[in-house]
Amino acid sequence: MALASLYRRVLPSPPAFEFSSPQGKQLFSESLEGGNMEGFFRLISYYQTQSEPAYCGLASLAMVLNALAIDPGRKWKGPWRWFDDSMLDCCEPLEKIQVEGISFGKLACLAHCNGAEVRAFRTNESTLEDFRRFVALCTASEDFHLITSYHRAHFNQTGTGHFSPIGGYHAGRDMVLILDVARFKYPPHWVPLKLLWEAMDTIDEATGHHRGFMMISRPNRGPSVLYTMSCRHASWSTIATYLVHDVPLILKSKDMKDVQEVLSVVVTSLPNNFSEFIKWVAEVRRQDEGNATLSEEEKGRLSIKGEVLKQVQGTELFEHVTRWLASESANVKSLGDNDTLQEIGANVCCQGARMLTGNLGFTDSTSCKKENVKLWETISKDPVTVVSGTIISDGSQQRVDMLVPSSPRERNGFCGVDVSNFSGMHPSVGDVLTVLLLSLPYHTWS
Repeated sequence: MALASLYRRVLPSPPAFEFSSPQGKQLFSESLEGGNMEGFFRLISYYQTQSEPAYCGLASLAMVLNALAIDPGRKWKGPWRWFDDSMLDCCEPLEKIQVEGISFGKLACLAHCNGAEVRAFRTNESTLEDFRRFVALCTASEDFHLITSYHRAHFNQTGTGHFSPIGGYHAGRDMVLILDVARFKYPPHWVPLKLLWEAMDTIDEATGHHRGFMMISRPNRGPSVLYTMSCRHASWSTIATYLVHDVPLILKSKDMKDVQEVLSVVVTSLPNNFSEFIKWVAEVRRQDEGNATLSEEEKGRLSIKGEVLKQVQGTELFEHVTRWLASESANVKSLGDNDTLQEIGANVCCQGARMLTGNLGFTDSTSCKKENVKLWETISKDPVTVVSGTIISDGSQQRVDMLVPSSPRERNGFCGVDVSNFSGMHPSVGDVLTVLLLSLPYHTWS
């Protein structure tokens, strides 16, 4: 039997005031004068209606990501890169979200995976005053936006759990503007902040957890100075635990006379998957059609990485590491430095492509292939190495580049790279070991 069609709902007022009503206009005017509508204009420029009844979380996030001018790094339609709710599927399949919606925790994860800085608070982990403070902060800035997860029943509205961004705040009346992404149902409206808190302070029956709010912004951290690595790689947690927790215990339990003995003990006790950890130390980017060059920002970043790499190689510790790796006691092959840059690049490019497309697992129809190794000049005229690769999955393909800071040095027994291919060397085991040892907490050595 066909369902009856619906055209909008009447907004229950009070407790809400429609944005375009006389009361709503007055609240907007006074809030604008009070300085708490600064984020509104960014949000309203990218205000969208959720494309599916259960896509409120995805539409809210797409709206905020576009308002923050975060580049999705992948195409929407034609040549255009743009966030749309139909693209946000890396944490949960769209088919599942279309039926069940998305949880508060999964939406926060989704925001992080798509390049945003996220601070998420459930109501049992926060207070009304905290929420009011964050609302005031975000509505007074273009750099932060709030997405709330609440239950509609507290506003006498039909429906249950819902997500929408906050567009403004009236401090005198203590009311917030909800930019409801279900515009087919209710228009944007003002509600009392305390009532919104009560609507958030409810249990999501699907998860058993409280609802809440999340503050989303552009990442304020700069690109990594030397390397970019993925904490999703399986070896990361193992290596991190070994370096931070195991190494101090190992060094404390043994009587060592010099640096070479220290290195021998530390390196020979490395976990078995350390070679995979080294291979993943690289920066991977998407490659759009026709994009065969590095941006000025990328060139500058690689120049900095190359310079820092040279400084690392100028340390006394690097000399000790190099000497140890060249010694008979060092099992270099087991550390993975016997692979060529092309072989490492093919592996890393494929892993990177799977991450960038949200496809973290192989299927029978997935294949990877390496393309080539290229040398480009950076701002400082030093060459950088770029390895290009392609992943083909379910009939579609994604090209990626692995950007490698080059650092020319004399060829030695543990580089394992044919210098006839290119003049710069990729970061070796010696580089990586030196950086990791330099970054260990002080208590490791004390």
